[in-house]
Amino acid sequence: MEEIERMLDAAMTGSFSETSFDESQLSALETKFAHYLSAAEASSQNIAQEKDKIKTLIADISHQTKTPIANLLLYSELLMEETMPASAKANVEALYKQSEKLRFLIDSLVKLSRLENGIISLSPQQAALQPLLESVVEQYTAKASEKGLSLQMQDTDAFAVFDFKWSAEALANIVDNAIKYTEHGTITISAISYEMFARIDISDTGSGIPENEQAKIFARFYRSNSVQKQEGVGIGLYLARQIISGEGGYIKVASVPGKGSTFSIFLPK
Repeated sequence: MEEIERMLDAAMTGSFSETSFDESQLSALETKFAHYLSAAEASSQNIAQEKDKIKTLIADISHQTKTPIANLLLYSELLMEETMPASAKANVEALYKQSEKLRFLIDSLVKLSRLENGIISLSPQQAALQPLLESVVEQYTAKASEKGLSLQMQDTDAFAVFDFKWSAEALANIVDNAIKYTEHGTITISAISYEMFARIDISDTGSGIPENEQAKIFARFYRSNSVQKQEGVGIGLYLARQIISGEGGYIKVASVPGKGSTFSIFLPK
């Protein structure tokens, strides 16, 4: 038992080596246990190597696509300033929109891959929620106004444990969806504090989500048949859930078709 305890101690500190144990002095059980720990150590090293390969691949994809897409957007903007037939201008505008969509998709996929493979580590810290909500409202007020919507925020003194940058990303994805699927009315962001957690609500007066689809909307690339005409790739809510889950929280949705939806984000305190 002492030998096995020494093996476990070595494995937990990452210093286990099968060569450091003499099989002649070990029982059959201890020998098998030593082989098992050795295999586990090798597997752990292989996983680390594969993660490094994925990290390099993601970095390459991000780097190799950033400049071409930026050039497409730039040249499209320059062309739109030129005098040209209406049909040609419409084609250039379509090119610009598709380039924007491609940039968003690649950026989202890169973020997802980094999160899912542990390349990006979240750093949750206890902080006030007010600055977080204000940053999202500031980011989307103009977009909401362009559509004739009112984006409102209720002041809060709630605190929670979260990563500011990534939580802002999660909230932004939900607010962006709310604007996209709301034709008129108001989008409201609020937060309330409970004993063990804080809850952020993002409510809209949009089209709502059928009950049989409410569990599906957080799946990667899922898009309801009722919103196929809207721009989108079905990745924003999935990314939001991944971020909030990584912070030890979760997301719920309550919705009535034709009356709107409320997305509730629960964060630990």
